[in-house]
Amino acid sequence: MNILIIKTSSMGDAIHCLPIIADIRAKFPDAKIDWVIEESFAEILALNPHINAIIPVAIRRWRKHLFSKSTWREISCFKKQLSAEQYDLILDMQSLLKSALITTFAKGIRHGQNYKTTREPLAALFYHHTHFVPRNQHAVEQNRALAAKTLGYTLPASLPEYGLSARPSDDESGIDLPENYVIAFHATSRDSKLWPVDHWIALGKALQAKGFTLVIPWGNEDEHLRANTIAENVASSIVLPKFGLATLAGVIGKATAAIGVDTGLIHLAIALKIPSIAIYTDTYPALNGAYAGEGSIAINLGGKNDSPDVNQVLTAFSELKR
Repeated sequence: MNILIIKTSSMGDAIHCLPIIADIRAKFPDAKIDWVIEESFAEILALNPHINAIIPVAIRRWRKHLFSKSTWREISCFKKQLSAEQYDLILDMQSLLKSALITTFAKGIRHGQNYKTTREPLAALFYHHTHFVPRNQHAVEQNRALAAKTLGYTLPASLPEYGLSARPSDDESGIDLPENYVIAFHATSRDSKLWPVDHWIALGKALQAKGFTLVIPWGNEDEHLRANTIAENVASSIVLPKFGLATLAGVIGKATAAIGVDTGLIHLAIALKIPSIAIYTDTYPALNGAYAGEGSIAINLGGKNDSPDVNQVLTAFSELKR
């Protein structure tokens, strides 16, 4: 069976969709599964050996340069690449107008959520077959249910298997990482989702007293400044170089634990089976929060206007270590 999955973004959403690969292959072990994803997240899918072809799309970048000839050349090449393969089934896991439109570029029978459950009801008009999947459940459960209904198998009762495996990278060779470290994802897309810097400093000092080093990644200059501020106040902490996702995954995969705000990287840590604590300050974790898979543990703290304090995080950390 030749299957195309459309799930372009975001990082966390794509990771929450990954368990359907294991589910599908359990039922159809010879299935060949291709996946369309935003170019910036393609490295994550490359960590799953059961995805046949990763097809990058650049919707975010194209939107910024919509009147550029090079943009339209890229779009034309993308459409040509997508239409070159005949698929038995095309599954839009995003259920948005942009993803529904992408399904029309490929050859095959198109599936997606119906107009009652899709986030953008008009998207349902692009599918040959639609499926009702209640939205009042976690994204991982919703994704697994949609794939099961589309391919006609019984929804597995097992915990999700994300299927990711971090790979060592030469970029890590210059970093002297300690044996016991906690990776701290302090950065996120919205300021309202940040955890206060003084909380990170207090947490880092408390972990240091317990024998753990705080390892701090960053992605832009504002994040670099925040990382350095934390490190300047926590003697043993380490600020990483700016790594790509694949290299960072290698560092995450060796961590004792991960603690992070509402960001895709905390979901990556969970998918890599690293004991994790997700901190929420401006969103509800019930539908999109940390979701432990087979052989992993994850704890959600906080919620909308409910920022956890340092002691709550330390208590949760003690739970991870039991």
